[in-house]
Amino acid sequence: MVNPFKLPAWLPELKNKDVLRADCLAGLTVALILIPQSMAYAQLAGLPPHYGLYASLLPPMVAAFFGSSRQLATGPVAMVSLMTAAALEPLATAGSEAFVGYALLLSLMVGLFQLLLGMFRLGVLLNFLSHPVVSGFVNAAAIIIATSQLSKIFGVTADAGDHHYEFVINTLRAAADQTHWPTLAMAVLAFAIMFGVRRYQPKLPYVLIAVVVTTILAWLMGFAEHRTVKLEQINDQKIRI
Repeated sequence: MVNPFKLPAWLPELKNKDVLRADCLAGLTVALILIPQSMAYAQLAGLPPHYGLYASLLPPMVAAFFGSSRQLATGPVAMVSLMTAAALEPLATAGSEAFVGYALLLSLMVGLFQLLLGMFRLGVLLNFLSHPVVSGFVNAAAIIIATSQLSKIFGVTADAGDHHYEFVINTLRAAADQTHWPTLAMAVLAFAIMFGVRRYQPKLPYVLIAVVVTTILAWLMGFAEHRTVKLEQINDQKIRI
């Protein structure tokens, strides 16, 4: 097992100004992309968005000093977020205080298992997984992650079935009659900004730009306002209580 208290190999390299400048630029770039990305991962897991910022801040700092690989990305990922939500939603309502507590407990349990796997060097078991298995998992994860956001893109609510495809079907049925067009327009605008900036200015943080632009537009258009309607204003001929 690698000594976790050994001085990081990269620390003496920071004496070189070019290395320090490059590391600062890389850290700033990752931070700009990670801010909106981590907030989205938190929502995938059924947690308040700011928990994604916590999960993206502390683990990379610990991994920078005690990690054994420079190429390993440390922090929340979409598939783990979806698996967290799937495991905890039967126990508590997403976003509630109980749900957050269960999420913290689950994180500690998973971290303990990972620590034991690392201590006993059981990572070699991954060598027995064939390339088609890994490729199939990655592609299936991408499809599940993308389709899980359909309800948010169309601005509808749908019942979750026993299988993921049932949720997708329910979402498309709800979208056929109840699509919230301003929400869909914001989603299309965000996609257009990300693809456009990535194509013509790939060095810019396209995800962060899309989030900032759409957030400002939503604020200017009053999407966040909570409106109330008096009972007398409801047309009794159309809606009856």
